[in-house]
Amino acid sequence: MGGRARVSGGRVAVVVPVYGNEATLRALHGRLAAALGGRDWVLRLVVDASPDGSLAVARELATADPRVRVTALAVNVGQHRALATGLAAEDGDAWVCLDADLQDPPEAVPALLDRLARGDAGAVFAGRRGRYESPVRRLTGGLHRRLAAALTGLPPDAGAFLALGPAVRDAVVAAVLGGDAPSVVLAAGLAGAPLSSVPVARDRRPVGESAWTARARLRQSLRSLAWAAGRGVNGSRAGRPGRS
Repeated sequence: MGGRARVSGGRVAVVVPVYGNEATLRALHGRLAAALGGRDWVLRLVVDASPDGSLAVARELATADPRVRVTALAVNVGQHRALATGLAAEDGDAWVCLDADLQDPPEAVPALLDRLARGDAGAVFAGRRGRYESPVRRLTGGLHRRLAAALTGLPPDAGAFLALGPAVRDAVVAAVLGGDAPSVVLAAGLAGAPLSSVPVARDRRPVGESAWTARARLRQSLRSLAWAAGRGVNGSRAGRPGRS
């Protein structure tokens, strides 16, 4: 079956890590349902030992909509292991990862799926655009992404909002849950499949603040780049990314 038939006519599993997102989950679900109207989809909310009422809201949504499933983690494992846990939990023809804080617009999901459906890319990233965070964070984030692209073949605007085909999904789950990969994004970059991105303007966080402190961001960045450097030298690298 070709890529277009599998994605357009197949099942889409949307995976969302949840930590401190009690205030945005209902809007996320409503906007995603509107965006994916006419498609066969499920939403897997992976509640990563969130200290607020996120789990109660997630279960409320699952009770009201059978397309919503909930994984409740008793211990906080971090964004990327939570994502990989959700990817492993759902069968499908395509998978989408996005954040729960509404900075990743759910309305962009169909564009990622349509690009994936062309069949010439194993994963499609939402290329980060817009003034969605402070200038300093945009600068440091952009530097991290450019270094990651040089090490792995990722698109230089790639973040953790992406659509994955079966081969890349399997490789990501194996690398993160079965190995030592610190990032779903970098694991996808080293999966050995062609990659692409489409530009997507991120939104500012409507409520609350990011749980990522500057120190935590720096620590994760250094750890991720060190891991990618080792795999990029010793392992196989993906082909150069394409653009839509």
